[in-house]
Amino acid sequence: MKSKIILSAIAALTLNSCSSKKDTVAKTPADITKYMNTISAEELKAHLTVVASDEMEGRETGSKGQKKAGQYLIETYKNNGISFPKGATNYYQKVPAEYMNKVNSEKLEDSENIWAFIEGSEKPEEILVVSAHYDHVGMKNGEIYNGADDDGSGTVALLEIAQAFQQAKNEGFGPKRSILFLHVTGEEHGLHGSRYYTEHPLFPLSKTIADVNIDMIGRRDELHKDSNNYVYIIGSDYLSTDLYKACEEANKKFVNINLDYKYNDHNDPNRFYYRSDHYNFAKHNIPSVFLFNGVHADYHQPSDEVDKIEFGALAKRSKLAFVIAWELANRKDRPVVDKSGN
Repeated sequence: MKSKIILSAIAALTLNSCSSKKDTVAKTPADITKYMNTISAEELKAHLTVVASDEMEGRETGSKGQKKAGQYLIETYKNNGISFPKGATNYYQKVPAEYMNKVNSEKLEDSENIWAFIEGSEKPEEILVVSAHYDHVGMKNGEIYNGADDDGSGTVALLEIAQAFQQAKNEGFGPKRSILFLHVTGEEHGLHGSRYYTEHPLFPLSKTIADVNIDMIGRRDELHKDSNNYVYIIGSDYLSTDLYKACEEANKKFVNINLDYKYNDHNDPNRFYYRSDHYNFAKHNIPSVFLFNGVHADYHQPSDEVDKIEFGALAKRSKLAFVIAWELANRKDRPVVDKSGN
């Protein structure tokens, strides 16, 4: 009898020990720094050397060069095992020329938004958008405007951020919410692609928790001649205190870059808040943040070339965007809209 009791006690202890080990394994947090550091200056440069090459002819909206750049983005997503969203038939959302041209009476060709998707593990119906425009201004007087910073930098940042999230998912740490990586077209002609998406969303806007928008993060401006360890943060507190806090906390914990709020003022005469694609999400009451390095002498000039990009700064800002997205995709609750700041 005694031996049976002893054996039972040993079995119970063993079961408890195994259970406790399983619980410990299950609760092991993701090594966010590990995934953040898969975003490298070298890979960003390799991507940008293609996206902002003369071969893409300045990526004018609807042009052959822009479509070729789009094909490169899609091939990169395929190579990284990242598919198009559920409910879509491919990586393209067509944006009709008629839709774009009726705004400013232009003669643009049909173009496409390009999307890739990582499904969430716990709240797949809630969508975080990470966006950047991949068009630029094309060619003028025989010169190619390659737009390495505007917005080749944001375009390749999305590729690296998506790759980092996919690696995390492959290793059992996929995001709790779904992430839509959205390369929008027609930004240079009036934010057409992001406006089209928000008017023809693949996922309900009511389920879209936030937009992290990246437009020009590869250079420095005249106000930061002595250091590129900064990024302008615009709009994070316009609609949601939660989004502002998420950006601040993610930066302090992982990146430690100077968050410059100079252009966040509602009365800023540059009106940058209204000039990039996050604004079309914010108009629909979706908390949105815009990461930006400011303008420089090569802005919208043929001299905005790859050899002027500061890839260390580009990598650091891309890492910031990644950890902000990680926080938003994995936090318990979606950001609360507690302001009306448009």
